[in-house]
Amino acid sequence: MPPSTDLLQGTLDLLILQTLAPGPMHGWGVAAAYSAGVNGCVAGWAGIALSGAAPLEYKGWISSDWGSSENNRRAKYYALTAMGRKQLETELETWKRLSAAIGLVLSPG
Repeated sequence: MPPSTDLLQGTLDLLILQTLAPGPMHGWGVAAAYSAGVNGCVAGWAGIALSGAAPLEYKGWISSDWGSSENNRRAKYYALTAMGRKQLETELETWKRLSAAIGLVLSPG
């Protein structure tokens, strides 16, 4: 069976915010971090990651600015805003509650 691209609604927001938590990163760096983190479990991850950044910027959770990459190429860098850090905390708490509830249903007793 091929890897799934299905993600729970809102999960992509959490993943992008968490990836940017350590510091600013260019778009392809975000995509590479996802690919490494999900270990091939989600097909087409680079495209998913890059398309997910624009809505977060619109919401004010991340900001972007142009800079130079490690290869001296022009790249768009993304960073968490103060509002984004607060949203990350909210998203993490929601994820913990949801995953605990799912765990209880899948492993009763």
